[in-house]
Amino acid sequence: MTPNSDPTVQPVPASVVRQVDDADTTLHNPKLAVISLGSNLGNRLEALQSAVDALADTPGLKVKSVSPVYETTPWGVDPASQPAYFNAVVLVRTTLPPGSLLERGQAVEEALERVRDERWSPRTIDVDIVSYQDVRSDDPRLTLPHPRAHQRAFVLVPWHDVDPGAELPGRGTVTALLDALGREGVTPRPDLELSLPD
Repeated sequence: MTPNSDPTVQPVPASVVRQVDDADTTLHNPKLAVISLGSNLGNRLEALQSAVDALADTPGLKVKSVSPVYETTPWGVDPASQPAYFNAVVLVRTTLPPGSLLERGQAVEEALERVRDERWSPRTIDVDIVSYQDVRSDDPRLTLPHPRAHQRAFVLVPWHDVDPGAELPGRGTVTALLDALGREGVTPRPDLELSLPD
């Protein structure tokens, strides 16, 4: 029997080869991170797109997918006290450690003139790390996964769009969390779209 006739040695199907993401080839041992974006001041869509573009320009980070845009009711405050948000979720592969990814997110917020005056106040942009691979950490500077993600439909709905099989470490699947929470206050905006950087 020649090696080529061994039935246990099969070529990798072309369809599988095409599914291998060549965007990862520049990264060594990248980790999957989920980032939530939100804006309810100024040009909200432009702010979200600027954040996506800035993340894509980050060395050691590749934006893998961007969710649809949702218009959402402000969370944690009287909904009538603030403008509605635009929200989206971005999946990235990164070699940056969690702390460096946090710093990059904060730099994006600063560049887009995010003002931090009080909790849950209106903002031009909010960049939150929802999860980083399967890392769990109680570090007060960056708690992983995000301690309130399981309570936030504005995170779970767009996350489910881009990764229906996702799991929030320690909390269960995004599908189950969303089924329990519901989609109230989260409205699809099919007229709006974020572009995935080249």
